[in-house]
Amino acid sequence: MPELPEVETVRRGLEQKLNNFIIKKVEVCRDSTVAFPANKEVFIKGLKSSLLYKWNRRGKYLIAELKKIENEKIQINEKVSLKHNGFLVVHLRMTGYFKYINKPTPPCKHTRIRFLDKNNKELRYIDVRSFGQMWWIKQGLSPNKIIRGLGSLGPEPFSENFDAKYLRKVISKRTKSIKAILLDQTIVAGIGNIYADESLYSAGISPFREAQTIKKNELIKLKESIVTVLKKSIGSGGTTFSDFRDLEGENGNFGLQTNVYRRTGKECHKCGNLIKRQKIAGRSTHWCPKCQK
Repeated sequence: MPELPEVETVRRGLEQKLNNFIIKKVEVCRDSTVAFPANKEVFIKGLKSSLLYKWNRRGKYLIAELKKIENEKIQINEKVSLKHNGFLVVHLRMTGYFKYINKPTPPCKHTRIRFLDKNNKELRYIDVRSFGQMWWIKQGLSPNKIIRGLGSLGPEPFSENFDAKYLRKVISKRTKSIKAILLDQTIVAGIGNIYADESLYSAGISPFREAQTIKKNELIKLKESIVTVLKKSIGSGGTTFSDFRDLEGENGNFGLQTNVYRRTGKECHKCGNLIKRQKIAGRSTHWCPKCQK
């Protein structure tokens, strides 16, 4: 599943590529991709004539601020007041990705939703396993209230609220493993399996440790490791081990730099011991038994 760096990579690509993209036509190729409103026709009608004004990210969610364009001849760069038209919220899940298409081409069999402008330039959403979802939240409704997972997210790893003090507070009485804690989106938003493993390795902390046993100095190092690993991955365009693609269809390169994830049986870069793998909370976990205590 795309994690914070992959979703941030997509957000940046969408923001850069879709300058002044006004939705002229919406084609829903798979109804189940539309999570809200329940009626896909309302989804389609609501998004028509919408300018994809600004792209944000919250955890693993992409959130586009929409502006209603009543007059297509209007110049967007003019100092005009455009009416808000709510939000388009996207969760890519396991295999979802966007592709920007300059010239009309037939959709592949895994195309789920198509957004086209007046020049037939297209933002195409493709999802092999079809777990991804989209919501059109009209003006006046709160995305956090409509989308339960979005409303329950913990702080962003790059925010001021996410520090060693916060970590100490949330784990002080928890007997769960620190790996399970990092995967909990209500505690910290955006971290998944890859970056939990890599951050714990960087901090020298065993993924099996009970959260409450981790000391203050270790939490400081863990927080710093999380931020460093995530920033490094964003700089590499995210990680691709299966289906992740950016807006240009390119793979992320961070997978070439992982220290433990998907390196089972290979030598640790630090000590030379072999990397091991075992499941924690139903997820494959990769670690070095010597470097992580």
